[in-house]
Amino acid sequence: MLSTTGLFLASVSAAAMAAPAAAPADAAEPQATTNESDRSVTDSVIIVQARRRDEAVQDVPAVINVVSAASIEKLNLRSFTEVSSLVPGLELTTNANGTGGNARMRGVNFDTNASGNNATVEFYFNDAPISSGIMLQQMFDIGQIEVQRGPQGTLRGRASPSGAITITARKPDLNDFGGFVDWTANDIGTLNFKGGVNVPVIPGIAAIRVSGVYDENELDRVKAIAPAAGARGPRSVTKGGRVIALIEPTDWLKLEGTYQRLERKARSFDQSISFSEVNPQAAVSPVLIRAEDRRSIQEEERAVQQKYDIYNWRAEVQNWGQRLIYQGSRTRQEITSTDNQDTANVFVGSDFHQNTRTVATGESHEIRLQNDERVLGMFDYVVGFFDNKLDSPTTLNRPTIVRLPLAFGGGIAQVVQTPIQRGNATHEQSFFGNLTAHIGESTELSGGLRRIDYKAKSTLVVNGAQLTNLDQDEGKLIYSASVKHNFSPNLLVYASTGSSWRPGINIVGNFNIAQSALERSFIELPAESSKSYEVGFKSTLFDGKMTFNLTAYHQTFQNYPYRIPNRGVFFVNTVALRNAQTGAVTGTAQEVASFNFAGAVPVEVNGLEGELGYALTDNWNVGVIASYSLGKIKNGTIPCTDLNGDGVPDAVTSAPSLTALRAAVGANNISSCTVNQRAAFLPPFSATVQSEYTVPVSDKVDAYLRGIYSFNGSSQGDPASAFDQVGSFGLLNVFAGMRAPDGQWEVSLFAKNVLNTTKVLTRTDPLFTSYQQLNFGGQFANGRPVFTGTTPTIVSSPYTGGTITPPREFGLNFRFFFGSR
Repeated sequence: MLSTTGLFLASVSAAAMAAPAAAPADAAEPQATTNESDRSVTDSVIIVQARRRDEAVQDVPAVINVVSAASIEKLNLRSFTEVSSLVPGLELTTNANGTGGNARMRGVNFDTNASGNNATVEFYFNDAPISSGIMLQQMFDIGQIEVQRGPQGTLRGRASPSGAITITARKPDLNDFGGFVDWTANDIGTLNFKGGVNVPVIPGIAAIRVSGVYDENELDRVKAIAPAAGARGPRSVTKGGRVIALIEPTDWLKLEGTYQRLERKARSFDQSISFSEVNPQAAVSPVLIRAEDRRSIQEEERAVQQKYDIYNWRAEVQNWGQRLIYQGSRTRQEITSTDNQDTANVFVGSDFHQNTRTVATGESHEIRLQNDERVLGMFDYVVGFFDNKLDSPTTLNRPTIVRLPLAFGGGIAQVVQTPIQRGNATHEQSFFGNLTAHIGESTELSGGLRRIDYKAKSTLVVNGAQLTNLDQDEGKLIYSASVKHNFSPNLLVYASTGSSWRPGINIVGNFNIAQSALERSFIELPAESSKSYEVGFKSTLFDGKMTFNLTAYHQTFQNYPYRIPNRGVFFVNTVALRNAQTGAVTGTAQEVASFNFAGAVPVEVNGLEGELGYALTDNWNVGVIASYSLGKIKNGTIPCTDLNGDGVPDAVTSAPSLTALRAAVGANNISSCTVNQRAAFLPPFSATVQSEYTVPVSDKVDAYLRGIYSFNGSSQGDPASAFDQVGSFGLLNVFAGMRAPDGQWEVSLFAKNVLNTTKVLTRTDPLFTSYQQLNFGGQFANGRPVFTGTTPTIVSSPYTGGTITPPREFGLNFRFFFGSR
């Protein structure tokens, strides 16, 4: 049973909304199932599988944040990105172009456009690795989420230096019919419907669970100040469904299969903010746009369409005290999107889009053997083999605008479309093993190894010419080790160390047809390695009413891929020009462009993570979770804009001319700088405070008031910019309602960002547009003007791009459970 006397989230305490390990149970929560694979809350104790076997989270020598199904429901978490509000130090974002998602934790960044499928934080769905972009969507029928901090890989899937997030769907109940409906509406255009039904086909042997979601919303509510004809407002529509079948014909065999389909269509505008809002020296914008206005100078909406298919299957054989498990998965992603290339809106009346299409398929297989009964009364082990493949080809067109001279109206003479094909196929195989020795009743030693073999092939074809054809064949042995000791049943102290490794990466998005060696060094990066050291304790006090836990860690990286934030750095880009009628290449031209290049740098991270939860009474609980993590680059070489050549990144407030940029970079196309600065754009300190108070109204109705306050400390964006620093802020969400004591129904009124806090989270340099200006020397032939080549031209805007905190919303939620739920 789950409890209202604990926290919504437990990193080391037993919580489901979440309760300390010895706290009394509360019948108001849905009854959790006890299937081993459910990893769910049983008897008021959070059960996790961080070490591939069921354990109370309080007993695991690591920091594990658990978000239960009850937390998701009670806090009305609709999108997976909202999970970060419960896990301080974790940032979850999605890319506006729909190409993927990003998870950042413990002082370092991750950008899927930079490192593709080599994440700092790996995602797993029903025990199989999965792309973050597939999971950072609308959530439905989730059983449990576990956020595991620190290096991962010797026990589960792929190596990741900062952590792993495992998501488990609710599993079928073999014995009882049941289901649920969940409906949410708010005042800013959101309608969200979720539902599911559980059917025992052969009671005790076979069951099926079917669930789905429909969601429509207005995204960040950014609208165009002067929309083009036919342009509509921001909107996102998601439709998804899942079927899970479970068969247990005997007590030694279990079979499970999952299919999930999710489709999303969205249209949006990139937010614009007048630069003069933060820089008094900036040019006055034609229309003043403040951050809170949520407006864009974009004229046509960005269109994104995503289709995701997940196939997941599992077989378990149990006998003689051992368990053999096979886990397989296959995913398919189809993503199409548009990106406006006239970001400064020089050409009024329409936008010019880059159209991108990616069809990615992934497949993984894992077979492992582990014990159910301790070997020789003291050893637990896991050994296995893992195989993972990913193929993610992308096709796109890159428009180059050619403009008529002003004497001929200054309109568009031609838009040169450059076709680009990018191929990326990876294959990873590994053998892994972990052994845990239980020495007496109080001490445990554990260690693990994983041997990784990684192969990849990456190609880039621009305008029919192959620019890149890279083959990788790399390998690495990584390790983990830990020791823990229980000084008493209520105090555990532990220390751990581990290593991680990620293969070299080839950054996506630079399509320069004349790349320099220095330029390539910032898109073709070597393999990264890291080592981590951690100490901590977990304690339960006052007869289980309080938990207090604290962890300190130190981590070092070699060749960490630090990617330049916002719009990146300026570089000299060479593009092809073609005949408008025949399409034949007639020459090349240079232009000023910007791109988020990356540098392989050494990084050092130090941090603290803690949790304090207290059940003040049987009806009132309070919990605090906090994280501090500071990652710093130590004498690392990064790409930069350095027009004055002093080796220090310039504070740029407008795009440079091509002449000035050429003079600074020469034949290198780009500059480099040696820096000592932060390695991440996350606030070093963040914390979450949560509380709930419950009052019985009658034998059939309970009333409650709950709240969550998420605080983010000051953070630093691009160190080269004085205008994208983010001051500290907090977001308060409040929920009030009534429910049945047995949890059968609940009605809730809620307000998210109730104080209407508006904070600019990211701010780019001023927007700009590059184009080719036709030259006219005054000559005519046969009555037609003779143009003598082109001149690269760049126009900066008085607006910057930016993102801000979510809008305030007031809403209503209704949930009803029946049967097994």
